[in-house]
Amino acid sequence: LFVDSQIVKWNVEAAIKSFKGDKEAQAVVDRIDVHYQPGHGFTSMGETKESDGRYFNSGNKFSKDRFLPVGPLHCETAQLIDISGDKMKLVHDHSVLSEPHDSIIVRRDIIKTRQIYDMDEFPNAVKDPAESGVFRNGKKVTVKLTSQAPAFSMREFKLKKGDEVTLILTNHDKVEDLTHGFAMPKYDINFIVNPQETKSVTFIADKPGVYWCYCTHFCHALH
Repeated sequence: LFVDSQIVKWNVEAAIKSFKGDKEAQAVVDRIDVHYQPGHGFTSMGETKESDGRYFNSGNKFSKDRFLPVGPLHCETAQLIDISGDKMKLVHDHSVLSEPHDSIIVRRDIIKTRQIYDMDEFPNAVKDPAESGVFRNGKKVTVKLTSQAPAFSMREFKLKKGDEVTLILTNHDKVEDLTHGFAMPKYDINFIVNPQETKSVTFIADKPGVYWCYCTHFCHALH
């Protein structure tokens, strides 16, 4: 099927009869072309005890001419197929990253995600903007920051050349989807903090000068 670029629906009972020598048994129910070379396949609720036989996701490899060639690493294709009837139907087709070549299909009603984090889950959380600052212990420096749209709790901070710097940032916004970012391009630093989340990064301040730090996620009209 990888070589044929197809997904095939089988009747298992008929396949057993065919294997036992029944020449009349029709094991193959239907075939559908995919683009191209299916590498992995996943059914709806297939990794649970409630597998429902409704949908199949074909994780295809080698998209070839399907997308613009934007470099040596090409997009691959995932195709969602309705397998509930005798005839299979392609219902969705989209580009995907080539790896990890994996999917899980579950019912929407069992997905119950949190929309914001609990700040108390982060031991290093900077819970009050007043806690912000630069804290030195010899050559080791901790910079504590909070973010709340549209600003960080400190507009600037100063370090010394050679310092080992750990920067801790806590997002104080409580609105879902109000993610902040923190970037220092000259130090190749860029990370995000979701609502009420805390993240940190450690680096060596080995280059003297003035460096921009900025939020990489649009968060407010004054961002």
